[in-house]
Amino acid sequence: MIVSKRNSLRLAAVAALSALLLGTAGTAMAAAPAAPAASATSAASAASAAITAKPSVSSVQAWQLFRVTGTTTGLKAGSTVTLQQKQHGTWVTLPASVHTTHNGSYSLGVKLGIKGLNELRIISANTASPVFTVTVR
Repeated sequence: MIVSKRNSLRLAAVAALSALLLGTAGTAMAAAPAAPAASATSAASAASAAITAKPSVSSVQAWQLFRVTGTTTGLKAGSTVTLQQKQHGTWVTLPASVHTTHNGSYSLGVKLGIKGLNELRIISANTASPVFTVTVR
């Protein structure tokens, strides 16, 4: 490679920028451990959040409407709560959700079609209610 005066200036500029970027990257790497502390704080606030859930019935006919009511604590008013059903060992989100009221309560209308004992829970973000069951005849 032929090194001319112009190429040597480019090479010097690239070397200077590289050194600057490496120095900045090192500073960013040193500052990076502070970020998990912020996520630990949000995890602590998520741990203080809670959801209660109570079905209006313990047994229904297939596709019969029933209600799930409950309250939330530690969640903002207007948060969305959603129903999940355990199917073949995994939690499946159902198309049933509602926003909480100003005091954290909610009432959700539900129709289930899978016959037998249904394990259900209410979730909002990373918070879940205890599991409750409804039998569909």
